[in-house]
Amino acid sequence: MRQHSGIGVLDKAVAVLHAVAESPCGLNELCARTGLPRATAHRLAVGLEVHRLLARDNSGSWRPGPALAELAAGAADPLLEAAGLILPRLREITGESVQLYVRDGNARVCVAAMEPPVGLRDTVPVGARLPLTAGSAAKVLLAWADPELQRTILAEAVFGERQLAEVRRRGWAQSAAERATGVASISAPVRDTAGAVVAAVSVSGPIDRIGRRPGARWAADLVAAADALHKRLL
Repeated sequence: MRQHSGIGVLDKAVAVLHAVAESPCGLNELCARTGLPRATAHRLAVGLEVHRLLARDNSGSWRPGPALAELAAGAADPLLEAAGLILPRLREITGESVQLYVRDGNARVCVAAMEPPVGLRDTVPVGARLPLTAGSAAKVLLAWADPELQRTILAEAVFGERQLAEVRRRGWAQSAAERATGVASISAPVRDTAGAVVAAVSVSGPIDRIGRRPGARWAADLVAAADALHKRLL
């Protein structure tokens, strides 16, 4: 459950940021997600847009703004610092979009992302909250989660315990059209100094280009990237 600071306008603004981070949305959907009146939701979203904490896409929907990544870049987070060194090389190797996800409750959050300079791509903005019920990164983060969380998520997931056991056995996961139609991905677990899985590093792109089984091409590269991230955390 999200915490409240007791400062009403601040808590409402944070609620707007979290709502937009789930996926880009317009005013009607923003009101539905936050429970805020239209005038309040619009005023806060426009104010956050002025400060570049939100931005608008081509359809006019709000999405996380560039200031969020800029602020996050200044945080002393060893995982993000490691990602800044490792993800560019992974993007260069694969020529596809790369992301780093961490688990936050029953969701996964994109904390770092890079896209290829040209061509059709799978865009996941930093700060986006995605479900643990679909996608290769979801499988990785859930495969090593506590059993109670696994039972809760698996009740609605498009995969089952058998797939999670396979992820644990081979050390990576792949998916095709689970999270989004036409998108495939592959992910590997990133471990901290104690060996616990703290993140999932991913490559994603159009199925027509990377195929329905991207693990056949990039499993070794993803595992190597995950190991490089782990070593940076030691």
